Amino acid sequence: MPNDFFLISHNIRSLYNVGSFFRTADAFGVTKIFLTGYTGTPKNFRLQKTALGAEKSVPWEYHRQLKRVFDKLRQQRVRVVALENNVPNTIPLTKFRPKFPLALLLGEEVRGIKKDYLGYCDNIVEIPMRGQKESLNVAVAAGIAIHYMMSFRT
Repeated sequence: MPNDFFLISHNIRSLYNVGSFFRTADAFGVTKIFLTGYTGTPKNFRLQKTALGAEKSVPWEYHRQLKRVFDKLRQQRVRVVALENNVPNTIPLTKFRPKFPLALLLGEEVRGIKKDYLGYCDNIVEIPMRGQKESLNVAVAAGIAIHYMMSFRT
């Protein structure tokens, strides 16, 4: 569908972060969440505890290989945008104009998204940081990015 918005959660260690993704996805009408790598699934109680039932209202799929999700989305002509910081060629989120259908890729809490995977993405966006810290918790960053991008969805 032309207005589809997907979330890709790759190698997210914390089930609480993934549960937060589900609640945020539910709040903003995300089409589907793709869970990849070692990201936990809604079968885990800790994720369910944080998701508060959103894991039942937001469609999701699990794929061990992230590349399979990239291939699947490419076949559907879905643009993939990574949310990352401290890497070359990023676009400040506030200057990015999303075009749908779109998928937002979120990566590991500590190491971020591997360069190989960034190469599959159409764009890389970052949240401008004005304080002394260089990053946000991935669930908080996802919420900011999803809210911003969904404001462009028709």
